Amino acid sequence: MTELADRLAACYSGAVYDVLRQRSIFDTVLPKDIRPLDDSRGLSGPVYTVKGSPKTGVDGHQTLLAWTDFLSRAPAGHVIICQGQDDDRALMGELSAETLQGRGVRGYITDGGCRDCAFIRSIGFPVFSRFFTPRDVVGAWTADAFEVAVSIGGVSIAPGDYVIADIDGGVIIPGGIVKEVLGEVEAMMLTENKVRSAIRGGMDPRTAYLKHGKF
Repeated sequence: MTELADRLAACYSGAVYDVLRQRSIFDTVLPKDIRPLDDSRGLSGPVYTVKGSPKTGVDGHQTLLAWTDFLSRAPAGHVIICQGQDDDRALMGELSAETLQGRGVRGYITDGGCRDCAFIRSIGFPVFSRFFTPRDVVGAWTADAFEVAVSIGGVSIAPGDYVIADIDGGVIIPGGIVKEVLGEVEAMMLTENKVRSAIRGGMDPRTAYLKHGKF
């Protein structure tokens, strides 16, 4: 698992998308408004899913107990993807990011918000979210399920899937084919390097494309 995640980290989202498209696998790209907190930091790895929702009339103490329970569940070597179903609250913050980083989590993606952004950037923990806000989950939001199928922006994500996300966006790779897809992505990137070298050497781009079959 770690080997696959590390190999995937050396790839980029566009190449992964291209391979999946060639396999006629679509609806794999996360919504374009889910953006990295730090454009220079990507993430990749097997997915651990969390599904939650806003609540009314819940006690603040109980929501924090539930939140810390979620943090305690987060497995090392994974990327957490949280379907928060919340347009108002930060579903990641300073202490949570540092906790997850300390537990060996590779990164965090949510369809909700993020707060304490300057601190999270300073510790280098990769977070992708839809917006920033100081409003947190206390008395208002809890997780409902873990390691279940979730859906974000029409993209279905199941436990065992992999994700790669960078400045261009996020792509989900079905877990059952991740090894094959990764091998194809690595081969594609080698071909791209040949095209790049040919163009830098003065070859016409059309000729380079026809020779290598990639552009």
